[in-house]
Amino acid sequence: MCAAATVLRDVFGFDSFRPGQQDIIDAVTRGDNVLAIMPTGGGKSLCFQLPALMRDGVTLVISPLIALMRDQVRALREAGVEAGALTSGNTEEETAEVWDALEAGRLKLLYIAPERLASGAALGMLRRIGVALIAVDEAHCVSQWGHDFRPDYLRIGELRRALDVPLAAFTATADGETREEIVARLFDGQAPQTFLHGFDRPNIHLAFAAKDNPRRQILHFAAARKGQSGIVYCGTRAKTESLASALREAGHAALHYHGGMDPDARRDTEMRFQRDDGLIVVATVAFGMGVDKPDIRWVAHADLPKSIESYYQEIGRAGRDGAPAETLTLFGADDIRLRRAQIDEGLAPPERRAADHGRLNALLGLAEALTCRRETLLGYFGETGVTCGACDLCDSPAEVFDGTEAVRKALSAILRTDEWFGAGHLIDILLGNETDKVRQRGHDGLPTFGVGREYDKRQWQAVFRQMMGHDLIRPDPERHGALRMTDTALPVLRGEERVSLRRDTIRTAKASRPAARMLVSEEDAPLLSALKAKRRALAEAARVPAYVIFNDRTLIEMAETRPATLDDMAHVNGVGAKKLANYGDAFLAVINGEAAGMHPSRRKIAGRGEAALYDRLLEVQADLMRGPEGIDKPMTCSASLLAKVARQRPGAPGDMARLLGEKRAERFAEAFLDVIAEAG
Repeated sequence: MCAAATVLRDVFGFDSFRPGQQDIIDAVTRGDNVLAIMPTGGGKSLCFQLPALMRDGVTLVISPLIALMRDQVRALREAGVEAGALTSGNTEEETAEVWDALEAGRLKLLYIAPERLASGAALGMLRRIGVALIAVDEAHCVSQWGHDFRPDYLRIGELRRALDVPLAAFTATADGETREEIVARLFDGQAPQTFLHGFDRPNIHLAFAAKDNPRRQILHFAAARKGQSGIVYCGTRAKTESLASALREAGHAALHYHGGMDPDARRDTEMRFQRDDGLIVVATVAFGMGVDKPDIRWVAHADLPKSIESYYQEIGRAGRDGAPAETLTLFGADDIRLRRAQIDEGLAPPERRAADHGRLNALLGLAEALTCRRETLLGYFGETGVTCGACDLCDSPAEVFDGTEAVRKALSAILRTDEWFGAGHLIDILLGNETDKVRQRGHDGLPTFGVGREYDKRQWQAVFRQMMGHDLIRPDPERHGALRMTDTALPVLRGEERVSLRRDTIRTAKASRPAARMLVSEEDAPLLSALKAKRRALAEAARVPAYVIFNDRTLIEMAETRPATLDDMAHVNGVGAKKLANYGDAFLAVINGEAAGMHPSRRKIAGRGEAALYDRLLEVQADLMRGPEGIDKPMTCSASLLAKVARQRPGAPGDMARLLGEKRAERFAEAFLDVIAEAG
């Protein structure tokens, strides 16, 4: 067996390993199970490609993107290594060439997508060709808590057991929780040899900016880097197209990329980006994972990413050659609302939604950081003692001030309203705005009413955003996004600790343009998102369009009026008797946190005049169940019988006796007649 250093030099043309590579290569070559977390650009692919040449048999590489596989196969063949990929993008000739090499025993690395593992014939084929090692690229895709979850990655652990061969998993993005899930799903919980070689990319400059005409900001950033390859990430497909057009008008070579494009057009963009110098691609996150272009000099986010892991993964596409690269991330209140809504309207279980909110909070903390961003970013991944000098806050320290008084006012408003409201309502209280909701809840009488007039509404939004970044407050998904204090906030509220805020982002907020008009108030927006999520789940289950369940106007009214019972729900526009029966409990459970728990006979009259009469009859019956003295044998009327009394309203003892029967009439008739008379 030849030495790894010889293969490194003779095949790959490198004189020395990058930091950490040799230990990983030695472990993989020995046949150890391995989990390696290495920064993007750290040379992960070499850590399974080189051992493949030093071991007998075929190394199976499971990789998430066709473009990534093609790039690596092309590079290996250029280096004289027999490698191939079986993908849906192959021509017949390419597939035949791969099979010929496998049958002849020449092929050393076979790349496949995880989706191919779903085929029943896959296992037999892999056994037949003599797979001796499995390498998993982008292993974080196995994590259902992660940002790039791919369900077919869950089959890899089963494949490892079936083939009984060692497995080496690689990723650049895995916090502690994700690492635990990788070990559980790929290695059956048996700890592999783990290499954690840090997350720091010291060549990448980090910068954030509050949105203030985002298109102009992106154009200005690109103009200062004209002729350099870059990526701009956008939150919507439409924005990729409009921003790419604006960049072209400004004299840049720019293309858009998103999942709705024709496959041929997407492939053309990918190929041009790999081939051309100085091209800018404006894309959704559908573009980028596996891009193996080493000289991307900058990455900009026109919209806030969805999590800190997504952010780290996306900026990691810059500067893979180790040369300096730059990033810019724009963020604003609308971004935060959108990301919250995407989480709340998703169909993930509550614990995952809570985790996603936590990841977004971590990203907000990075965006609103007061000191070194690299320190904040790497601290999230558990890495400390980092030196920076390559972020906007190290270049030009933030203008900070003692914001303790403002923060305590906000915390007091949260506490005095029992942590049941979002920022919009709390800001109305602080500003002394006598809105209908403020008056209805009596919040115009709170000591905090009107104490925050030193800031305007948008400035208070910046304060609340920074408080979230400091983890003083968090949205509570169980209360539809209402802000709750964390334990970190208690010493501040008691006056035991001080809080520094950024003056520059608060000052910028005053000059910002008005936010887009929202369908509901900020306070009601999280509940509307939750109602939409429930509507979507019901619509998907019934295979009907969402509006067939309830239209938006109906959900908006539910969010604003928050019906507590089926009777209340029956008065919401768009909720007829059938929809009340079919969906009432489900939507009440979203609004109130629990099902309505109402007898079917009572449910049938929900919202009608006899409903209140039924409830009063039920109360009287409870009082008389054991007779006037409370010592008789228990007796009740059925729910359907009570509903019949409420509907027919008998006014004479004889009529009541005929309806109830002799025994029940003896105990309840007189009291029931009194209730009916009172109801008029």
